[in-house]
Amino acid sequence: MESKILSLGAKLRRGEITCTELTQQYLQAIQTEDPSVHAYVKVTSEQALQQAAAIDAAFMRGEELNPLAGIPMAIKDNMTIKGIETTCCSKILQGYKPTYHASVWEKLSKAGAVLLGKTNMDEFAMGSTCESSRFGPTYNPRNLSYVPGGSSGGSAAAVAANTAVYALGSDTGGSIRQPAGFCGIVGLKPTYGAVSRYGLIAYASSLDQIGPLTPTVKDAALVFDAIKGYDTKDHTSRKDIPATSVADKLNRSVKGKRLGVAKEYFEDLDSGMKDAVYQAIAHYESEGAQIVEVELPLLKHAVPVYYILACAEASSNLGRYDGIRYGFRAEKYTDINDMIMRTRSEGFGKEVQRRIMLGTYVLSSGYFDAYYKKAQLLRNQIISSFDTLFTKCDALVAPIAPRTAFPLNYASDNIIETYLSDIYTVPVNIAGLPAVSLPCGKDAKGLPIGMQLIGKQFDEETILNLAANFERSGRAGIEPLSKGVRL
Repeated sequence: MESKILSLGAKLRRGEITCTELTQQYLQAIQTEDPSVHAYVKVTSEQALQQAAAIDAAFMRGEELNPLAGIPMAIKDNMTIKGIETTCCSKILQGYKPTYHASVWEKLSKAGAVLLGKTNMDEFAMGSTCESSRFGPTYNPRNLSYVPGGSSGGSAAAVAANTAVYALGSDTGGSIRQPAGFCGIVGLKPTYGAVSRYGLIAYASSLDQIGPLTPTVKDAALVFDAIKGYDTKDHTSRKDIPATSVADKLNRSVKGKRLGVAKEYFEDLDSGMKDAVYQAIAHYESEGAQIVEVELPLLKHAVPVYYILACAEASSNLGRYDGIRYGFRAEKYTDINDMIMRTRSEGFGKEVQRRIMLGTYVLSSGYFDAYYKKAQLLRNQIISSFDTLFTKCDALVAPIAPRTAFPLNYASDNIIETYLSDIYTVPVNIAGLPAVSLPCGKDAKGLPIGMQLIGKQFDEETILNLAANFERSGRAGIEPLSKGVRL
């Protein structure tokens, strides 16, 4: 598939359309399409048109601009932009306007990106359906009776519905890859530390990572190139990030690449999804890749390890929301302790409260060793398992979830099943690895089936090249929707 970013950029540079006209088309598409999809929680029309006018002036001056210059995009509502309300789609942060930019937006702004708005998400990124937002659910543009996935469901839906060229999301346990899979687009979860988390409102600090959701693999690589890099403002940012462009290296042969297939990823998988992923594996074999059978027995422990660690970190991170410093405060209370309790009870949704309580429990005296410490030990074992596995292969191919998109309201009645659906995505976050999801077929209802390619740390180049190879084969079977802006 042709890169949408490069295609639109070429039109801008040839003068076939101005950036202002392009932005106006996207703003009109949001006005027309978003009432049914609800991908956006805030549209920044005035700012977008100002940015577009500045890019038009730069083109008129003949300046050499970044490939992302003039391209309309969106950002998940847990990344700060100075002066623009940022709430993590939670009541407790209503009215909060940050005084600083997230590092990713600083980089994209300097590259000439045009911000259309902030996208919907599960409250504080806690969820797999994008239904726990205080602004209401987002709907899957492929079928409005289904969820777009979560927590970056708004970003995925905006891209799938063609109301943004690309969007940024965050991935704590699959929150970029799973919605990308449910919506039939591409989602990249970079290596932990490859993209600065400064300005990303934390859910679980040792797991969170920002990445792009895009229509094509090439687009994901272009955005990743723009946002990656060491950042002195983020102490988890790594200095050993490859500086070379990934987007320039996506046409390489996959012949001789060792592609690992772990049987544990396929044991409880829907048969239709299993067939689609195995057909993708057969494609790689036909291209000359070597398929290697590997084992990952600790996969069964990934979900409990993830939820113990993520909820423990959430319990700590969300302790700052007390009604004193910023955001929502309860109106009626008797003293400061009552004010904090009522603020949190009224400000946090049920899912956030559930995870805070679980996290507080596993950190409490008498349970710390039994749960949190044991989960950390298992995390180290999972990391070691991946290290061993990658001595045998260059990348892993796996499904994204045990099933395609959930019907609306399904998760509220099937909470445990929804948690368990993260089994294929959370190991990547536990080990800090890069992974890219892309469509590989459709189920009987016509909903997209997604697969993911998992790589070694800082080897985004390999997994994106493998993804681009499959995309060029035309076997994904997912066509862009006709709604939204089509240029």
